[in-house]
This record gives sequence, C-alpha cells and structure tokens, in this order.
Amino acid sequence: MSIEGGDLRYDDGMLRMVLKDVKTIAMVGASMNEMRPSYFAMLYLQGKGFRVLPVNPRYAGQTLLGEVVHADLASLPLVPDMVDIFRKSEDVPPIADEAIRIGAKVLWMQLGVRHDEAAAKAEAAGLKVVMNRCPKIEYGRLFGEIGWLGVNRGMISSKKGQAMQLSKFRARP
Repeated sequence: MSIEGGDLRYDDGMLRMVLKDVKTIAMVGASMNEMRPSYFAMLYLQGKGFRVLPVNPRYAGQTLLGEVVHADLASLPLVPDMVDIFRKSEDVPPIADEAIRIGAKVLWMQLGVRHDEAAAKAEAAGLKVVMNRCPKIEYGRLFGEIGWLGVNRGMISSKKGQAMQLSKFRARP
C-alpha cells in the first residue's frame, strides 16, 4: 500500500495474491436486507468459492445465505483468512483489534471505509490491509469478469442487437 496525496494505491499483484490466498472471509456488518451492498457482496463472493461468515450482533443466530450469523469475530467457529468491514470508518479500530487478536491474515475495509491508525496497527501486527476497496469489485477486475464494456455478461455476438448466452453455446457437444 502506498498513500500518494491522500489517495490509496495498491499493487494489483498484491490484491490478486490476497484474493487467491483467502478462502474464508468474516464479513462484519453483513445485512439480511437483499438491497444492501453487503448482502450482494456476500452472495457474489460465495459464488466465487469463498466461505463468507456473516458477523452482525443484530442478526446473531439467524441464517444468512446458508451461514449462521455471529455476534462478533470472537464467536466465529474458525479463524477467517480475511475480515471484511462493512461499517463506518469510526467503527474500525475495535474490529481491527479483534481481527489481530483472533489471528486473521487480512483486514479489508470496504468502499468509503478508511482508518489509517487502525490500518497501521494491523500492519504492524502482520496483517495485510486494504482500505476503501471492495473485494467483489477487485475480484471481478483482476480475474477478468469486468471487461472493457463494464461487465462480462457471458454474451457473444457478431451483429448489433444479436446476442447468444454463452451458457447455451457451451451446452452444445
């Protein structure tokens, strides 16, 4: 990570390595509301093979997208590789402290979330830190799902207005 003029810059190789190495993600601030970004990010990341453990005291004990919601990081059944924070920046320090305490490898703060002091503390404890980024967006960007027209929708066409679903195309022997 480098901070240039207040902007955060991350090496694509580092982000790619983090997303390849991570298998389990604790999503702090996961929401049961299908319209919230955390719900969609959790659904997407699960679809990419990540196990996402939702953390939100409001929903503790309920099931979200097939996973039991936990009250805090300490109550998780395993140590996640990454802690993904969907909370306000001012809420980050105690979450970062808990991520350090449980032995997570990565502390990731979502778009709009940044806390330089908590990041420095986590890095000093050996965690990789990413701020103001979304793992869903970065995964799509780095692993070829977001193309030059925006999103790889699985459509092909040689004529304007004509498209074929790739899944139908692939189904042929």
